[in-house]
Amino acid sequence: MTEKQFNVGIVGYGLSAKVFHIPFIQLTPSLKLHSIVQRTPKPGNSAPEDYPDLKHYTASEDLIADPDVDVVVLCTPPNTHYPLTRSALLNNKHVLVEKPFVPTSSEADELTALARQQKRVLCVYQNRRWDSDFLTVQNLLKEDKLGRIVEFETHFDRLRLTAPPKGSTWKAGLKMDEAGGVLYDLGSHLLDQVFVLFGMPDGVTGRFVNQREGRLVTGDGTDEQEPDSVTAILSYKNKGLLVFVRAGVACVETRQMRFWVRGTKGSYHKSGLDPQEDHLRAGGKATDTDFGKESEDRFGRLCIVGGDGKVEDQVCPTVEPETYVRFYHLFAQAVASGKEEGVPVPASQAAQVLRIIEAVRESAKTGSEVAPQA
Repeated sequence: MTEKQFNVGIVGYGLSAKVFHIPFIQLTPSLKLHSIVQRTPKPGNSAPEDYPDLKHYTASEDLIADPDVDVVVLCTPPNTHYPLTRSALLNNKHVLVEKPFVPTSSEADELTALARQQKRVLCVYQNRRWDSDFLTVQNLLKEDKLGRIVEFETHFDRLRLTAPPKGSTWKAGLKMDEAGGVLYDLGSHLLDQVFVLFGMPDGVTGRFVNQREGRLVTGDGTDEQEPDSVTAILSYKNKGLLVFVRAGVACVETRQMRFWVRGTKGSYHKSGLDPQEDHLRAGGKATDTDFGKESEDRFGRLCIVGGDGKVEDQVCPTVEPETYVRFYHLFAQAVASGKEEGVPVPASQAAQVLRIIEAVRESAKTGSEVAPQA
């Protein structure tokens, strides 16, 4: 029996669509790339030129209203996600939304409820759940290699002392109230991974910095107080665990820290980012034999307490990558079943991560630890 194919419409034709979505849709047998929205195609950057056999639109609502489209993938700036997702659900489409999902947890809750009402799948593209370094951390915790975790550090640091031109991209133009800035862009990845590992924290402390100018800021919504870097501490009282989340632009390192996990039986130290994004940006394909695989010189280090009580330092090979192909495989299965429990990143979980983000923002304003809203 032939597997049913679902027609997929892409809204937006920037890096996200070209690198992180279209190639994986094309590798998923039950999904068929059907149509693309690009507002202003230009020579050298034209969806109609690149995909002449597809349907093409210049307005999002036209694609969303197309009765032949089963699935809408939103690759637009985050301040557009709420109205477009709502419209797509009301038009009985399954929806995949790029991260950051929406600006607020209340909007996320509303869309989650609407998807259930419409009996449609709503998923958020938190693809870094399928980074091989994160899967390595999950495996170490599952196998209890590190014992009880007492401290967990997760970083997304870079050396970028010159700010991008204002408005050059949505990342350089949107404020936090519109789901812009470092907390929503990079912080949503880091906090999502922490949520997967440990769940909701009991308390959150956040500090915002403009590292380029050397100022602590509050993130109060004004241009003057927007941060380019963030540090958050998440506390888990019943676990006796502190989680440190950091993203900065003034980090001078040859190998940027990614994870440092400390437990009662061992610790894991990992630097460098998962290679999938760089591979794809460089023109590589997910079908390449080395896609997602780290070279040995990029493996992490594992320190374990031996039987004699001495600490042993050893290389910790990164696990075999599942890659972002796995995400799309799971998403396609959820679309076929129509069941929320099969969604790889449910909107309800993205709403929880947004509650942590909101607690970070409140703490940065007040200077106090904040309990995320239930």
